[in-house]
Amino acid sequence: MKNRIKELRKSRGERQEDLAAALGVSRQTIIAIENDKYNPTLELAIKLARHLGTTVEELFILEGD
Repeated sequence: MKNRIKELRKSRGERQEDLAAALGVSRQTIIAIENDKYNPTLELAIKLARHLGTTVEELFILEGD
């Protein structure tokens, strides 16, 4: 599964540390998600989408679609 987190985060001028703090997770978690090494829980995916002003469907792209 691919995602647009890094793109949207940078467009907002946010650092990984800022996003992690806003969501209550570690910077390492954000790094892993951005690099497609970790798929977040549904709860975290929803929090990410809300924070970045988009939908889960637009934030995460299921490969093969």
